Amino acid sequence: MLSLLRAIPACATDKEVQEGQALAAELRSQCPSANSELAGVLKLRDGTGTRTEVPIRFQAIVEADSWREIYEATRAASVAEKLTVVHREHQPNEYQLTNSTTNAASAAGLVITNKATLPFAGSDFWIADLGRDFFHWPEQRLIKREMRRGRPCKILESTNPNVVAGGYRRVRCWIDTETGQPLRAEAYDYENKLLKEFAVGSVKKVKGRWELRDIEIRNEQTDSRTRLEFDLETK
Repeated sequence: MLSLLRAIPACATDKEVQEGQALAAELRSQCPSANSELAGVLKLRDGTGTRTEVPIRFQAIVEADSWREIYEATRAASVAEKLTVVHREHQPNEYQLTNSTTNAASAAGLVITNKATLPFAGSDFWIADLGRDFFHWPEQRLIKREMRRGRPCKILESTNPNVVAGGYRRVRCWIDTETGQPLRAEAYDYENKLLKEFAVGSVKKVKGRWELRDIEIRNEQTDSRTRLEFDLETK
Protein backbone atom coordinates (compact mmCIF):
# COMPACT_ATOMS: atom_id res chain seq x y z
CA MET A 1 0.00 0.00 0.00
CA LEU A 2 2.83 2.40 0.88
CA SER A 3 4.52 1.81 -2.46
CA LEU A 4 1.25 2.63 -4.26
CA LEU A 5 1.03 6.00 -2.50
CA ARG A 6 4.58 7.15 -3.21
CA ALA A 7 4.57 10.58 -4.87
CA ILE A 8 7.52 9.93 -7.19
CA PRO A 9 8.14 6.46 -8.61
CA ALA A 10 11.23 4.74 -7.27
CA CYS A 11 12.61 4.57 -10.82
CA ALA A 12 12.61 8.37 -11.21
CA THR A 13 16.12 9.70 -11.83
CA ASP A 14 17.63 12.94 -10.58
CA LYS A 15 17.76 14.20 -14.16
CA GLU A 16 14.06 13.50 -14.72
CA VAL A 17 13.17 15.38 -11.55
CA GLN A 18 15.48 18.34 -12.25
CA GLU A 19 14.26 18.72 -15.84
CA GLY A 20 10.64 18.29 -14.73
CA GLN A 21 10.95 20.94 -12.04
CA ALA A 22 12.55 23.34 -14.53
CA LEU A 23 9.83 22.77 -17.12
CA ALA A 24 7.02 23.17 -14.56
CA ALA A 25 8.60 26.42 -13.34
CA GLU A 26 8.76 27.68 -16.93
CA LEU A 27 5.09 26.85 -17.46
CA ARG A 28 4.10 28.57 -14.21
CA SER A 29 6.00 31.70 -15.22
CA GLN A 30 4.10 32.16 -18.49
CA CYS A 31 2.23 35.45 -18.31
CA PRO A 32 0.41 37.59 -20.90
CA SER A 33 2.35 40.63 -22.09
CA ALA A 34 -0.80 42.78 -22.01
CA ASN A 35 -4.42 42.75 -20.91
CA SER A 36 -6.85 40.99 -23.21
CA GLU A 37 -10.51 40.06 -23.47
CA LEU A 38 -12.11 37.30 -25.51
CA ALA A 39 -15.55 35.92 -26.23
CA GLY A 40 -16.01 32.17 -26.13
CA VAL A 41 -18.37 29.29 -25.65
CA LEU A 42 -18.46 26.11 -23.59
CA LYS A 43 -20.00 23.26 -25.60
CA LEU A 44 -21.16 20.54 -23.22
CA ARG A 45 -22.29 17.00 -23.95
CA ASP A 46 -23.28 14.90 -20.95
CA GLY A 47 -23.14 11.13 -20.62
CA THR A 48 -26.62 10.72 -22.12
CA GLY A 49 -25.76 12.76 -25.22
CA THR A 50 -27.62 15.93 -24.21
CA ARG A 51 -25.86 19.02 -25.57
CA THR A 52 -25.72 22.51 -24.09
CA GLU A 53 -23.86 25.67 -25.04
CA VAL A 54 -22.78 28.22 -22.43
CA PRO A 55 -21.49 31.63 -23.61
CA ILE A 56 -18.45 32.91 -21.73
CA ARG A 57 -16.22 35.96 -21.55
CA PHE A 58 -12.55 35.68 -20.70
CA GLN A 59 -10.22 38.38 -19.43
CA ALA A 60 -6.49 38.41 -18.67
CA ILE A 61 -5.42 41.29 -16.43
CA VAL A 62 -1.71 41.90 -15.85
CA GLU A 63 -0.68 43.67 -12.65
CA ALA A 64 2.63 44.67 -11.09
CA ASP A 65 3.20 41.48 -9.07
CA SER A 66 0.50 39.14 -10.38
CA TRP A 67 -1.94 38.44 -13.18
CA ARG A 68 -5.55 37.34 -13.19
CA GLU A 69 -7.67 35.14 -15.42
CA ILE A 70 -11.39 35.83 -15.24
CA TYR A 71 -13.99 33.49 -16.72
CA GLU A 72 -17.62 34.64 -16.77
CA ALA A 73 -20.33 32.24 -17.93
CA THR A 74 -24.07 32.65 -18.37
CA ARG A 75 -25.69 29.27 -17.80
CA ALA A 76 -29.26 30.55 -17.96
CA ALA A 77 -31.02 33.87 -18.12
CA SER A 78 -30.89 34.18 -14.32
CA VAL A 79 -27.66 32.32 -13.47
CA ALA A 80 -24.22 33.82 -14.08
CA GLU A 81 -21.00 32.29 -12.80
CA LYS A 82 -17.62 33.98 -12.42
CA LEU A 83 -14.23 32.39 -11.74
CA THR A 84 -11.18 34.49 -10.92
CA VAL A 85 -7.74 32.83 -10.86
CA VAL A 86 -4.93 34.90 -9.35
CA HIS A 87 -1.39 33.91 -10.36
CA ARG A 88 1.61 35.10 -8.30
CA GLU A 89 5.21 34.02 -8.77
CA HIS A 90 6.34 31.32 -6.33
CA GLN A 91 2.89 31.11 -4.76
CA PRO A 92 -0.08 28.77 -5.20
CA ASN A 93 -3.02 29.97 -7.25
CA GLU A 94 -5.87 31.76 -5.53
CA TYR A 95 -9.43 31.07 -6.68
CA GLN A 96 -12.69 32.90 -6.23
CA LEU A 97 -15.87 31.35 -7.58
CA THR A 98 -19.13 33.28 -7.37
CA ASN A 99 -22.51 33.08 -9.04
CA SER A 100 -25.79 34.95 -9.04
CA THR A 101 -27.18 32.66 -6.32
CA THR A 102 -24.13 32.90 -4.03
CA ASN A 103 -24.74 34.92 -0.86
CA ALA A 104 -22.53 37.92 -0.18
CA ALA A 105 -20.66 36.32 2.72
CA SER A 106 -19.43 33.29 0.78
CA ALA A 107 -18.85 35.33 -2.38
CA ALA A 108 -16.17 37.34 -0.59
CA GLY A 109 -13.99 34.33 0.25
CA LEU A 110 -11.45 32.49 -1.84
CA VAL A 111 -12.27 28.92 -2.78
CA ILE A 112 -10.23 26.61 -0.57
CA THR A 113 -7.93 23.99 -2.04
CA ASN A 114 -10.14 20.98 -1.44
CA LYS A 115 -12.89 22.68 -3.45
CA ALA A 116 -10.69 23.03 -6.55
CA THR A 117 -12.50 20.03 -8.05
CA LEU A 118 -15.72 22.03 -8.37
CA PRO A 119 -16.91 22.13 -12.01
CA PHE A 120 -17.07 25.50 -13.70
CA ALA A 121 -20.47 26.35 -15.19
CA GLY A 122 -21.58 22.71 -15.07
CA SER A 123 -18.79 21.66 -17.44
CA ASP A 124 -16.09 18.98 -17.26
CA PHE A 125 -13.54 21.70 -16.45
CA TRP A 126 -12.76 21.88 -12.76
CA ILE A 127 -11.62 25.26 -11.50
CA ALA A 128 -8.20 23.66 -10.89
CA ASP A 129 -8.06 22.67 -14.57
CA LEU A 130 -8.57 26.26 -15.69
CA GLY A 131 -5.88 27.38 -13.25
CA ARG A 132 -3.51 24.58 -14.35
CA ASP A 133 -3.01 23.75 -10.69
CA PHE A 134 -1.02 20.59 -11.38
CA PHE A 135 1.98 22.63 -12.54
CA HIS A 136 2.21 23.88 -8.93
CA TRP A 137 2.47 20.42 -7.35
CA PRO A 138 5.89 19.81 -5.75
CA GLU A 139 6.52 16.52 -7.58
CA GLN A 140 7.40 17.05 -11.25
CA ARG A 141 9.46 14.94 -13.65
CA LEU A 142 10.22 14.97 -17.36
CA ILE A 143 9.65 11.36 -18.32
CA LYS A 144 10.49 11.43 -22.03
CA ARG A 145 10.33 13.23 -25.36
CA GLU A 146 8.26 12.10 -28.31
CA MET A 147 6.39 13.30 -31.39
CA ARG A 148 2.70 14.08 -30.97
CA ARG A 149 0.50 15.12 -33.89
CA GLY A 150 3.67 15.73 -35.87
CA ARG A 151 5.10 18.04 -33.19
CA PRO A 152 8.12 17.42 -30.92
CA CYS A 153 6.94 17.30 -27.31
CA LYS A 154 8.27 16.97 -23.79
CA ILE A 155 6.15 14.80 -21.50
CA LEU A 156 5.81 16.22 -18.00
CA GLU A 157 4.33 14.07 -15.24
CA SER A 158 2.98 15.96 -12.22
CA THR A 159 2.16 13.94 -9.09
CA ASN A 160 -0.06 15.12 -6.25
CA PRO A 161 1.49 14.21 -2.87
CA ASN A 162 -1.73 15.13 -1.05
CA VAL A 163 -4.29 13.39 -3.21
CA VAL A 164 -7.79 13.02 -1.82
CA ALA A 165 -10.74 10.96 -2.99
CA GLY A 166 -12.34 12.71 -5.95
CA GLY A 167 -9.14 14.49 -6.96
CA TYR A 168 -6.25 13.83 -9.32
CA ARG A 169 -3.38 11.57 -8.30
CA ARG A 170 -1.23 12.52 -11.28
CA VAL A 171 -1.38 14.40 -14.57
CA ARG A 172 0.72 13.62 -17.63
CA CYS A 173 1.08 16.53 -20.05
CA TRP A 174 2.54 16.75 -23.56
CA ILE A 175 4.24 20.16 -23.99
CA ASP A 176 5.00 21.42 -27.52
CA THR A 177 8.75 22.13 -27.60
CA GLU A 178 8.40 25.09 -30.00
CA THR A 179 5.36 26.90 -28.62
CA GLY A 180 5.72 25.92 -24.96
CA GLN A 181 1.99 25.13 -24.93
CA PRO A 182 0.32 21.90 -23.78
CA LEU A 183 -1.03 19.78 -26.65
CA ARG A 184 -2.56 16.98 -24.61
CA ALA A 185 -2.96 15.85 -21.02
CA GLU A 186 -4.17 12.80 -19.14
CA ALA A 187 -5.46 13.07 -15.57
CA TYR A 188 -5.64 10.03 -13.29
CA ASP A 189 -7.91 9.71 -10.27
CA TYR A 190 -7.30 8.70 -6.64
CA GLU A 191 -7.09 5.03 -7.64
CA ASN A 192 -4.70 5.85 -10.49
CA LYS A 193 -7.36 5.19 -13.15
CA LEU A 194 -7.67 7.45 -16.20
CA LEU A 195 -10.29 10.08 -15.42
CA LYS A 196 -9.93 12.84 -18.03
CA GLU A 197 -8.23 13.51 -21.32
CA PHE A 198 -7.49 17.04 -22.51
CA ALA A 199 -6.76 17.79 -26.16
CA VAL A 200 -5.84 21.17 -27.62
CA GLY A 201 -7.49 21.62 -31.01
CA SER A 202 -5.29 24.44 -32.31
CA VAL A 203 -3.29 27.48 -31.35
CA LYS A 204 -2.78 30.71 -33.25
CA LYS A 205 0.04 33.24 -33.19
CA VAL A 206 -1.44 36.62 -32.26
CA LYS A 207 0.89 39.63 -32.00
CA GLY A 208 3.90 37.35 -31.64
CA ARG A 209 2.34 35.19 -28.93
CA TRP A 210 0.83 31.72 -29.21
CA GLU A 211 -2.83 31.79 -28.17
CA LEU A 212 -5.14 28.86 -27.47
CA ARG A 213 -8.05 28.68 -29.90
CA ASP A 214 -9.89 25.66 -28.48
CA ILE A 215 -9.51 22.77 -26.06
CA GLU A 216 -11.65 19.70 -25.38
CA ILE A 217 -11.85 17.72 -22.18
CA ARG A 218 -13.36 14.25 -22.06
CA ASN A 219 -14.34 12.44 -18.86
CA GLU A 220 -13.57 8.78 -19.45
CA GLN A 221 -15.61 7.65 -16.46
CA THR A 222 -18.86 9.52 -17.19
CA ASP A 223 -18.58 9.67 -21.01
CA SER A 224 -19.19 13.41 -20.90
CA ARG A 225 -17.15 16.04 -22.69
CA THR A 226 -16.75 19.80 -22.89
CA ARG A 227 -15.19 21.89 -25.63
CA LEU A 228 -14.00 25.42 -24.83
CA GLU A 229 -13.70 27.65 -27.89
CA PHE A 230 -12.35 31.20 -28.08
CA ASP A 231 -12.96 33.78 -30.79
CA LEU A 232 -9.43 35.05 -31.37
CA GLU A 233 -10.62 37.45 -34.04
CA THR A 234 -12.04 39.66 -31.29
CA LYS A 235 -8.59 40.45 -29.90
